[in-house]
Amino acid sequence: MVKLLKSAPPTAIAGMIVLFAVLLTGILAPLVSPYGETQVVGGAYQPWSRAHPLGTDNLGRDMLSRMIYGARNTVGLALLTTGIAFSVGAFLGMFAALRSGWLDEVLSRMVDVLMAVPPLILALMLLAIVGPSIPNMVGVIAVIYVAPVYRLARAAAMNVVGLDFVEAARLRGEGTFRLLRREILPNIGSTLIAEFGVRFCFVFLFIAALSFLGIGIQPPTADWGSMVKENATLITFGDITPLIPAGAIALLTIAINLIVDWMLHRASGLKS
Repeated sequence: MVKLLKSAPPTAIAGMIVLFAVLLTGILAPLVSPYGETQVVGGAYQPWSRAHPLGTDNLGRDMLSRMIYGARNTVGLALLTTGIAFSVGAFLGMFAALRSGWLDEVLSRMVDVLMAVPPLILALMLLAIVGPSIPNMVGVIAVIYVAPVYRLARAAAMNVVGLDFVEAARLRGEGTFRLLRREILPNIGSTLIAEFGVRFCFVFLFIAALSFLGIGIQPPTADWGSMVKENATLITFGDITPLIPAGAIALLTIAINLIVDWMLHRASGLKS
């Protein structure tokens, strides 16, 4: 790990620092937050002060505390959703590539139908049916992003399943799941890891967008996307407070992309 970090460029190191800081802040939110997540501590839209470094929101809650708890909620749910979508999509993609035949055709056509509908429209439609709760939101977004992960995993696995060492493993009598775990997954692991970072960015921004529209993470739970919406009125008075959660979303997205760019460069085998 130390050798790997030494080989990372400054941009990737900067991205790792930002990502680690956000994750650490989210994990330690109850310890580092000056106030509770939903605690009303003053009047609405109070200016920045020593007691409230980022002022208060539309209900008089401390903005700094909400930002800290928002890191845990937004990033945590994005990681959970990405993990579900990635696990299911990667497994189905590798399985379809290995088995091929009618199973591959059925899964691929189902994925094509799912990807034919714009993600935001599909999410709005499904959440309108099942209701805007956190479990429903996680399930809907995971289903939507299974499709692109499936296509990438299948394409990467198709380049491996026809190689000699996989055929040799077949002849040895190894089962499907052992082939997936021992022969295919290690050879496409770098591509999948890089794709995980890309998908996390998409899911993270998607959750923030749904919260901004009012059908994502529901109040009073702190979320960076909904915080932009709740305090947007301040922009008309020249207050930059609503831009802080928006800036946090942009900063984390850029940081993850810097890490992913480095990982893709390493996976490509290029030296410069």
